[in-house]
Amino acid sequence: MTESLMIIDVGSGTQDILLYQPEKSIENCPKFIVPSRTQIVAAQIRKATGLGQEIFMHGHLMGGGACAVAVKRHLAAGLKAYVTPQAALTFNDKLTLVERMGIVLREKAPEATTPIWLGDIDLTALRQAIEAFGLDYPQRLAVAVQDHGFSVTESNRILRFRLWEEFVMQGGDLRKLVYTKDIPEVYTRMRAVREIMPEAILSDTGTSALLGIMADPLVIPHLNKGILAVNIGNSHTLAAAICGDRVFGIFEQHTSFLALESLAKFIQRFQSTELTNAEVFEQGGHGATLHPEMKPGWDFVAVTGPRRSLAKPLNWYEAAPYGDMMLTGCFGLLAGIGEI
Repeated sequence: MTESLMIIDVGSGTQDILLYQPEKSIENCPKFIVPSRTQIVAAQIRKATGLGQEIFMHGHLMGGGACAVAVKRHLAAGLKAYVTPQAALTFNDKLTLVERMGIVLREKAPEATTPIWLGDIDLTALRQAIEAFGLDYPQRLAVAVQDHGFSVTESNRILRFRLWEEFVMQGGDLRKLVYTKDIPEVYTRMRAVREIMPEAILSDTGTSALLGIMADPLVIPHLNKGILAVNIGNSHTLAAAICGDRVFGIFEQHTSFLALESLAKFIQRFQSTELTNAEVFEQGGHGATLHPEMKPGWDFVAVTGPRRSLAKPLNWYEAAPYGDMMLTGCFGLLAGIGEI
């Protein structure tokens, strides 16, 4: 490929952006680390709350987190919040539960409300930022979002890990989770990005982070023996046992529930193949899944993510492909589509 490609790794705190220009060395490609859309939307809601304004949210399903907290505080202040049914899925897969929160479903904006657009990717803002530096706006786009999957019958926490379990048991090839064409129907957040940018390449942020760790030059020689790849994000911590191109096991926990001791214990039990789904789930996480062929070992541990300092005393290798840890997910997407 000779065309430039904009890659966006959407997190709960930041969106990490790489403008990949194949004719340049990757270190010289433009990069942006800016607040994620959920943080931006949350700030807009807080501003409306402070001014005593009612809000009308419209657009697309996007990541919740900060914006969901802001809506709850807006309602607690005695102000009304309206949302279109499409955008309401940001807050829950069950629209009845969205209404139970106190949010009113409306197709059109009531009078005297402040409009707030929802969506994980703001193409207008991205174009303005890129062109402000005299750069050509790319026609190709790749995006990673954390997609728990859609279900009205089971919790997203359970569903997300059931999907990880199916992936591990079916061969664990991460590149199959980078969607250049059709996206499985269960991944509604990825599909919502496709509504904004129909040709976008999509993946989960967990997938992109693991692929990014695997792309680190100091990690690559260890892959044939097997590594543990750990991504400590602002919201989620994901660890995977990887040998060659195959994932043999995964566990996922919420970062806010982890301390140094609990993280070290999870990893030790994972390495010894003793970690169970129940013990992770019962401590507030998504779960753990280990393939029957996974054997004890996995001594080389590579860690990345904005909260990686949590593991500092454990002396794990801090992966930073191409010298930039914050873009690990972007490099992972590049590797996943065979660009690097």
